[in-house]
Formats: sequence, C-alpha cells, structure tokens
Amino acid sequence: MSWGTELWDQFDNLEKHTQWGIDILEKYIKFVKERTEIELSYAKQLRNLSKKYQPKKNSKEEEEYKYTACKAFLSTLNEMNDYAGQHEVISENMTSQITVDLMRYVQELKQERKSNFHDGRKAQQHIETCWKQLESSKRRFERDCKEADRAQQYFEKMDADINVTKADVEKARQQAQLRHQLAEDSKADYSSILQRFNQEQWEYYHTHIPTIFQKIQEMEERRIVRIGESMKTYAEVDRQVIPIIGKCLDGIVKAAESIDQKNDSQLVVEAYKSGFEPPGDIEFEDYTQPMKRTVSENSLSSSKEGKAELKFGGKSRGKLWPFIKKNKPPPPPPASASPSAVPNGPQSPKQQKEPLSHRFNEFMTSKPKIHCFRSLKRGLSLKLGATPEDFSNLPPEQRRKKLQQKVDDLNKEIQKEMDQRDAITKMKDVYLKNPQMGDPASLDHKLAEATQNIEKLRLETQKFEAWLAEVEGRLPARSEQARRQSGMYDGQTHPTVTNCAQDRESPDGSYTEEQSQESELKVLATDFDDEFDDEEPLPAIGTCKALYTFEGQNEGTISVVEGETLSVIEEDKGDGWTRIRRSEDEEGYVPTSYVEVYLDKNAKGAKTYI
Repeated sequence: MSWGTELWDQFDNLEKHTQWGIDILEKYIKFVKERTEIELSYAKQLRNLSKKYQPKKNSKEEEEYKYTACKAFLSTLNEMNDYAGQHEVISENMTSQITVDLMRYVQELKQERKSNFHDGRKAQQHIETCWKQLESSKRRFERDCKEADRAQQYFEKMDADINVTKADVEKARQQAQLRHQLAEDSKADYSSILQRFNQEQWEYYHTHIPTIFQKIQEMEERRIVRIGESMKTYAEVDRQVIPIIGKCLDGIVKAAESIDQKNDSQLVVEAYKSGFEPPGDIEFEDYTQPMKRTVSENSLSSSKEGKAELKFGGKSRGKLWPFIKKNKPPPPPPASASPSAVPNGPQSPKQQKEPLSHRFNEFMTSKPKIHCFRSLKRGLSLKLGATPEDFSNLPPEQRRKKLQQKVDDLNKEIQKEMDQRDAITKMKDVYLKNPQMGDPASLDHKLAEATQNIEKLRLETQKFEAWLAEVEGRLPARSEQARRQSGMYDGQTHPTVTNCAQDRESPDGSYTEEQSQESELKVLATDFDDEFDDEEPLPAIGTCKALYTFEGQNEGTISVVEGETLSVIEEDKGDGWTRIRRSEDEEGYVPTSYVEVYLDKNAKGAKTYI
C-alpha cells in the first residue's frame, strides 16, 4: 500500500491531511503543557497547604506537637510536601521529555512537509508545461494542415481554369507544396513533443509523484509513531513517581499507626499534673447548736464559743484549693490542732463575747484576703500579668518542669559561652605564635567578656537549681510549721487579713488561688521571717509505720519507705495529710492513707488510722 500508487491524483487532499496531522500534534503539545501547569499549580497548592498547617516556631502550637496524634499529623504534612514534590517531578519530566521534544519535532516536520510538497508542485508544474507545449504543437500542426489543404484546393482550381496563366498556376503549385511541407514539419514536431510528453507524464505518475508521495507518507507515519511514543512517555512519567507516591502514602499510614492514645494520655498527665493529693473528707458541721441556745447570749460557755470560733475562724489546711473559684467561700475547714493558731481566739473575760451567729454570718460574708507578704507579692504579680521568676504561680509538678527546662537552657548557654571562650583562647594562642596574624591583646576584652558571661550564667543556674532542689525536696526549705505559724501571726497581729478561708495553699506553697484586697494589706515580710525563726518544733504525739513507699517530691512533703517507723507531730485534720518527723531537721507531710498511725494515749483525741 503506497500513497504514490493509490493516491496519485490526491495531491491537494494529502496536503490538507498532513496539515491536519501537524495541527493534531500541536494540540497534543498544548494538552501536555496545560497538564504540566496543572501539576505545578497542584504542587504549589499542596506545599502552601502543608506550610499553612505547620506549627509556628516558638509558639504554644509547637508545644502541642509532642503528642503522638500531632506528630502523626506533622508527618502527614511532611509527606504531603514530598507528595507535592513528585507532582513537580511529573511537570518537569513532561516538559523536558514531551513538550520540548515535540515542539522541536513539529518544526522539523513542518520543514520536511514544506520541502516535499514543494517538490510535488515543481513536478506538477513541469508536467503542466509539457502539456502546454504539446497542445501548442498540436494546434500548430492542425493549422498547417488546414493551410495545406486550402493551398492544394487553390492550386487545383487554378490548374483547371484555362484563363489562368501558367505562371499563376506554377505559383499556386509552389504555394501548395510549401504548405504541405510546413504541415509535414508541424506533424513531425507534434509527434516529437507528444512522445516527449508521454514520457514525462509516465515519469510523473510512475516515478516523481510516487516518490514524493512516499516521502509524505513516511513523514506522516513518523508523526503518528512519534505521538504514540509521547503518549507512552506521558504514562511512564506518571508511573515512575507512583512508587515514591506510594511511599509517601505508606508514610502517612505508618504515622497514623504510630499514634498511641495511652502515651498521649500520659503526656496530658505530665503536662497538667499539679502534684497535689485529692482533698480528704470534710467533717460534719453541726449548725443545730446556735438554734438551741437560750435567748441570753451569755448562756454559751466560753469553751463552746472557743470551739465555735475554732470551727469558723481557723486557718484551713485543706487541699480543696485547686477547685475553688474566686469570691466563692469554701465550706468551713477542720480546726487547727493548736489553739494559738486561731486568728480570733477566746478573748479576755472583760470583753463582751460576740454572738456565735454573728461570727458565722461574718465568716460567710467575709471577703478573701491575702494572709502574708509572699501572697501579696504573688497576687500583685499575677494581677499585673507578670510571671514570677521562680514560677511559684504554678503547681509543684509544673513548676519543677519549668525550672528544669530553665536549668537546661542555662546549661546550654553556658556550654555555648565556654565553646566561644575556648575558640578565643585558641585564636589568642595562634596570635602569640604568629604575631603577624593579629594582636593577642585585642582578644583580651572578648575573653574577659566571655568569662564574665559564663560566671553570670553559672550564678543564674545555681539560683534556679536551688529552687529546683527546693521543689524536689533535696534542699531544706521553710517548714510547713513556719507557714502555719505565719497564718497564726497574721491572726494575732493583723486582724484585717485574718479571714482567709478562701485562700487555699498547697503543702509547698507554690500555688494559690486568691483575690487580694489591696487596701487592707499592711504586712511586712521581715516581721514574718523573724516570727518563723523564733518558733519551737512541735512535740511528737505518737508514732506511725509506713504501709507504702511515698516519694515526697513537693515542698513540705517527706519521702518514706514501706515498713519505716517515724514520729507523728500532727495528726490528720481532715485534709488527708499527716505530719511526721524522721529526725530533728527532717519532717514533712505524707498522705494519711500511706501510714498506720499510733497516737499516745495521753495525747488529746488519740486515734488509730489504718
């Protein structure tokens, strides 16, 4: 099958068809180009999407990515970034392997097509010229034949006419012979041109046109093959990135499978654990006594009134502070063991006793007040939005983590400064050995500055390490007895700040939820410190045996080992804590449920807790 033999007379149609083939190829190039633009746009949108949901540096959002679910989401974002990269690879490969190659091929194809059809038109024009020559010789031969016939007829007419002279007859005969000779010449010329035309025509239809059309056919077939190869390349470019895209998707699946709900739950505990024990049982408050009293206010004995005052005026040691909202009076806490700790203790007999109902109403309507200078300072700092340097506004466990993080950061800064100092020292040694490289004295200022920075950072580190050791119980801190006596001191010396039922403080005093009345705070820190130093240690009121091991990590608590025997210096007051002592200088609180307490029989209210 050849276009030269089958389509010898379809020159114009072949010209249209080949132009259509080039248009199809250019259309496919445009399609691939738009696909590459879509891939680039899609990759850009995926990258922007991944970047949009990436955690911002040095922000709270970055801290949330410690959870496994957030880590899996971050891995998904990174995988999507790689996924977008593969679409960029698709665009690049399609551009280099298809678009650029086909555009160059189209230019070559157009040039080849132009050349082939130029040869075809040239052969066509040549055969048309031969045909015109043949037609011209044919017409000339026909005209000469007619002229010869007329000349012959005229000669015969003249020869038959007796009136015509012989000269005229001879002249007519010569003219007839001349016309016959011209006709013969025209005939010979026509015959020659005809043979030559037939030869040219045969070559045109059997040699030139088939050759040209064969070239055009081969050109068209190469175009078809090329567009097919481009389509295969189009598919291969996609197929080449499928394994990598599969790995990206496998990475997302792996990240999803790495999510550990138990680990996330543990991280929540570590992030928000306060370190306090749950509150103990609340004692029953008997309010029927005021209802049964007589009309006379003096009918109540001083002892009963003292107990009532203890009940309503004593400073709380309860552990309800994390759950109490501001400006909401908590239930009356259990009374302190020491009568001296009562802010509004029994008054002198000379003074008129205040009715118990009035004291109850005063207690229920009193506003919370800060009971010490440290609480005042902390309250003002929180009100102004400033965070204390020692993080004392945080619960113990969170405070410990913040302090540990601060110590680690300071150690990193110290190491950085030490590395810088070592580098300066080495540079100075080089200058000493090679003075032409620089002046060693010029580095003394930098070396001194680095040493000074290291010393400052070490002092800062020691300060935070001391606070950290205090939180962890490694260094002796101000005892709970001093803090309780601080409250007693408040009650005896500054009546304006005695009603602190709403002030809930942990054993280590590191977290308070309080609302200050600044107009009523007239306390000096030095008075409290002097009062703390003058206090005598409490006597032992019994012994206890540790039922379980307890790690006292918070300030005010003490660590005990299962089976260990210790002295009891203060029993549980309903807050779930018992105060014990191991030696003269080592005492603190332990959960009551962790020990078995044996109080002396002579001690007031001796009980046994198991």
